Amino acid sequence: MIRIHSIESFGTFDGPGVRLVMFLQGCNFKCLYCANPDTIEKKGKSRLYTYDELMKMARSQQPFFGKKGGITVSGGEPLLQAASLVPFFRMLKAENFNTCIDTNGSILNTDVEELLQYTDLVLLDIKEADDHTHRKITGASNKNTLELAEYLHKKNIPVWVRYVLVPEYTDIEEHLHKLGNFLKNMSNVQKIEIQPYHKLGEYKYKALGWTYHLEGVEQNTAEQLKKASDIFSLYINEVIIN
Repeated sequence: MIRIHSIESFGTFDGPGVRLVMFLQGCNFKCLYCANPDTIEKKGKSRLYTYDELMKMARSQQPFFGKKGGITVSGGEPLLQAASLVPFFRMLKAENFNTCIDTNGSILNTDVEELLQYTDLVLLDIKEADDHTHRKITGASNKNTLELAEYLHKKNIPVWVRYVLVPEYTDIEEHLHKLGNFLKNMSNVQKIEIQPYHKLGEYKYKALGWTYHLEGVEQNTAEQLKKASDIFSLYINEVIIN
């Protein structure tokens, strides 16, 4: 069984084509700008789904997926439930579903290695190239994330890198170049998606009784987004701004 916070039908943001997106409950990061803080706690407002329930849901939406669409597991941090996801992904691949994982990349163990054998695409959320800044915004080191990036390259598993551009935090020019240099020789990295900083999840912090620490941070200007895109374009062929 898999503990899931919520499920989105006909998603077009988390992977190629039209997708059934499952937001799993529980995360080992606590990003300052998290848009889904209600998925961080291990249980929260969530429930356990059986494989039969999830496969029935996937099959019901399969006609809408076309050639590119499929299933995405996001979060929260889905790799916390890697052992439970393995049988599900095995079932999906047996029926030729496209599978995608959206992850912060902080976990690499035998369960994750097995899960990746049934994964068509990884959306790798690299929060920051600089470890000190990464700890500041997530509460954890980026060491494991960068190690998973190298593992995915070694195994030639397709990757889309996702990068949230937060003014005064993750838009430091030197750090953008550092990430570009890290990724430039990874042929499996198909593109970088720059995700503009937004405050859509701020109200959830108040509902949870948590402090939103980026209250004074303004959303990106067009110039800031273009600057980051221009830097990443020096290293990666395809850079898009979501």
